[in-house]
Amino acid sequence: MNLPNKLTMTRIFMTFLIICILLFPFSEMNIALPPIFVNESIVIDIRYIIAGILFIIASITDFFDGMIARKYNLITDFGKMIDAIADKILVNSVLIILCAQGFIHPVIPVIIIVRDTIVDSIKMVAGSKGNVVAAIKTGKYKTASLMVGIVLTLFYNMPFELWNIHVSDFLLIVAATLSIISGIQYYNMNKKYIFGDSAEM
Repeated sequence: MNLPNKLTMTRIFMTFLIICILLFPFSEMNIALPPIFVNESIVIDIRYIIAGILFIIASITDFFDGMIARKYNLITDFGKMIDAIADKILVNSVLIILCAQGFIHPVIPVIIIVRDTIVDSIKMVAGSKGNVVAAIKTGKYKTASLMVGIVLTLFYNMPFELWNIHVSDFLLIVAATLSIISGIQYYNMNKKYIFGDSAEM
């Protein structure tokens, strides 16, 4: 259990903490959480601010565990597996909760999760045939748009909500669009492995 893997496990723990904060029935347990009032027109549930801060910290650990693993040659098969699992648990769980609680449209998590499932399957098939599928720029842009969009959604789109500019929604739509585009690109780049043509290469 090296340092990068410890950071990854910390991210998983923080993910479950975020899930508990967003889903725990505080009102039913007679636990009153003080709301935040902005301009007397926007009422913010403090749970989402706390979850947003934890989401940012968890995302930072994702950056550092990969950087440390590459710099000090601490990359392991377990590390690669658990890192991918941690990423999906963090992002997909929050997307599903935000959708269920009416913050985002259902089409966003559906596209993101379906795309990731397909791309992960493509990577698995290609990897079984000796081909390492590298990340592409479109996928990186998708991830950046998605992470910032989720954070802004958890923060009630502040401060842009003050000017009625829906930046959080826009970024999530961009992320969903880039998910489709990058998914198609991954398929086109690796379809020869999917259909068993690698032996002819």
